[in-house]
Amino acid sequence: MELLQHMADDNGGMTVLTQGPLDISSRTRTPEQQQIQADWIADLEPGTVYIEHCNWLNFTRLHTPKPIMINLVRDPVERLISWFYYVRGAYKNAIYYNKHPNAPIQPESWFKKDFNKCVLSDDPECQYVPYSIKDPVGNHKRQSLFFCGHDEVCLPFDSPKAIQIAKRNVELDYAVVGSWEDTNITLTVFEHYIPRFFKGAKATFEKYNKAVTNRNRNNRKPKIHKEVKDIIRRNLTNEYDFYYFCKQRLYKQYLALKIDKEYN
Repeated sequence: MELLQHMADDNGGMTVLTQGPLDISSRTRTPEQQQIQADWIADLEPGTVYIEHCNWLNFTRLHTPKPIMINLVRDPVERLISWFYYVRGAYKNAIYYNKHPNAPIQPESWFKKDFNKCVLSDDPECQYVPYSIKDPVGNHKRQSLFFCGHDEVCLPFDSPKAIQIAKRNVELDYAVVGSWEDTNITLTVFEHYIPRFFKGAKATFEKYNKAVTNRNRNNRKPKIHKEVKDIIRRNLTNEYDFYYFCKQRLYKQYLALKIDKEYN
């Protein structure tokens, strides 16, 4: 998920938006769609926070002001497992079928599918093939795609070229890319690098952490065998390279703060 933060104003006001000008679910957007979104972002009031699934936008090429951009990364294997069970959750499906009442309903066997068996049985849904472009079942296995952008070169799964483009974009355009596995470090860097929006974020998170964790926990997610994770990980070499690159960058930003207190 990409979070775009428009330039802050001076009076402390803040508006949070979770819906942009486009209602599309495709992995990439056309040049025309990118321009519509960039123009819409440019017109946001100062102090606006915009949060939505969207790949990196080249604001320079789109001739619009560049906002403050942040994002977070997650362990690639854990992302895949989480998505597998998330799309089978009651909450996710209730939203989907409310929005698409005429969509065909998946059979009971699909909802009860086990990830371990899915991988070990060579089920097409759980095969993560390097350089593949089309997927038998839609998923978000390309974490780097959110940072690479909308060009065709970004689509091949676990592509070294796409990873290098994603790294370059992170270095040039993202103020902070945090890590879901390093919450305290991430929030500390957010607080210091973007204080206008994140002052007090760590204390607020600690105060409400238990409630948020319980709300978002997927109780249907079973234990995934180490053997299964190892099988998947072998096909995610470059995605892990990008993941560790982002974590290393985050740690460097944290160390640059020279904070004496040690965070776990």
